[in-house]
Amino acid sequence: MTRPGGESYDYVIVGAGSAGCVLADRLSADGSNRVLLLEFGGSDRSIFIQMPAALAYPMNTRRWNWGYESEPEPHLDNRRLNCPRGKGLGGSSSINGLVYVRGNALDFERWQNEEGARGWGYADVLPYFKRAEARAEGGNEYRGGDGPLSTAYGTLRNPLHQAWLDAAREAGYSLTEDYNGFRQEGFGRMDMTVRNGTRCSAAKAYLYPARKRANLRVIQHALATRVLFEGKRAVGVEFECGGRLHQVRAEREVILSGGSINSVQLLKLSGIGPAQELAELGIPVVADRPGVGGNLQDHLEFYFQMACTQPVTLYGQANLVGKALAGAQWLFLRSGIGATSHFESCGFIRSRAGIRYPDIQYHFFPMAINYDGSALATEHGFQAHVGPMRSKSRGTVTLRSANPHDTPRIQFNYMSHPDDWAEMRACVRLTREIFQQPAFAPWRGREIKPGADCTSDEAIDAFITEHVESALHPSCTCKIGDPSDPLAVVDPELKVMGVESLRVIDSSVMPSITTGNLNAPTIMIGEKGADLVLGKTPLAASNAPFHVAPNWETSQR
Repeated sequence: MTRPGGESYDYVIVGAGSAGCVLADRLSADGSNRVLLLEFGGSDRSIFIQMPAALAYPMNTRRWNWGYESEPEPHLDNRRLNCPRGKGLGGSSSINGLVYVRGNALDFERWQNEEGARGWGYADVLPYFKRAEARAEGGNEYRGGDGPLSTAYGTLRNPLHQAWLDAAREAGYSLTEDYNGFRQEGFGRMDMTVRNGTRCSAAKAYLYPARKRANLRVIQHALATRVLFEGKRAVGVEFECGGRLHQVRAEREVILSGGSINSVQLLKLSGIGPAQELAELGIPVVADRPGVGGNLQDHLEFYFQMACTQPVTLYGQANLVGKALAGAQWLFLRSGIGATSHFESCGFIRSRAGIRYPDIQYHFFPMAINYDGSALATEHGFQAHVGPMRSKSRGTVTLRSANPHDTPRIQFNYMSHPDDWAEMRACVRLTREIFQQPAFAPWRGREIKPGADCTSDEAIDAFITEHVESALHPSCTCKIGDPSDPLAVVDPELKVMGVESLRVIDSSVMPSITTGNLNAPTIMIGEKGADLVLGKTPLAASNAPFHVAPNWETSQR
């Protein structure tokens, strides 16, 4: 066992994903801290990662994806669902759908007021969202204009995006100018993490500039096997690299940023977790924290697909010639259909009266195809990805063995709460209503999925059971909470309770899942977490107001 060069560092960060890249940049920025970033994956420098439209390829390639899947899900006919997690610089921000959704202001109010996450209310987190962002249209009271992470809107050139927005308005919904601003609820343009026609991952935004510093070291192809302790104090990390076992020392702190699956696995391998689970695997208990790996949450979605009667969809470019032309235009000009994820319009609605803020999200896509590339398009069509935002189902991440090479067991327990079924039925019926509006008349063919005869509760439930998929937002497995909460894992400063000099800073610390995609809030957690680690005074709280529908108690829209 060796320690490379006998070196020690002030901070050792495990995981170069959305939060880890932020931390590597911010903790090394003033040159005074020696920072080591460990990442199991390799380089992200590939056309398939950098071209936004090629997103399905890295997401389904083992070079960049850990390739996890759930245990058989008992409420979904024992199907195993894919759970892709990014492997490589940028983590999941290098393989995701490039969608930038911060969440609803009331998500963060819930964190602070109901779930023990003091200092994580909307007024506290908004300044960190702004610090992270460089919005193409410039900053304002809600949006950042000069941060590291570039965001931009698509062109909405495909006429189906406008049809989607017009149909929503015809159905009685409002449009929102900016769902990441004052008002999330409604339909509008979708933000993408794109810079000059290329993917702007956390690696590109934060890590590329930071790697020029002499005080930051990045080791790739390094598998962290355990956190090293002296008593209750974390003092370093053991990892495998190049066929050898190494140890490095952290003089100040060890920071886990492996995400909601891998941070749990490393905590448990290091002796932090439910004592009984660890004892059964022969792992010495350093801290009995029963909440480690519990509270697992995710978003589910399905594709509501319609045939298109005119050849305006992406299906027309899905042949070899079309792909070659799109690739050439992107390679030489960084423009054209390769320069967008094509998730350019969206919507956030409430499923019924009495829901205070949106609990259904839409991504509109001008083609009928599976997101994971598992089923090729066979005709012109379009689709809405739709699913509930606040499932009451909870799952777990547990160790399969004490061997760090064994993947953990991931059991989401999807659809285990009856309210989840009611919300899914609403998703089907409310989406069908939108697609039947006059705005889609020039384009609307038959309903491909779920199918026009899928109308009863029983038929919808059967469709959901067979076709629902993860929206790829696993989170909440090391939740922030008050120290009095026995199931909390980290305190509001993201310190792991029961030990010293160890923090978790990634999507796993969310006490509950946000209303939308997780990349933006995970980067925010990295930004705020960096200030906590450095002991800086938090950014001044915002006093920006936010929208709540005045008729929410009595009306669905």
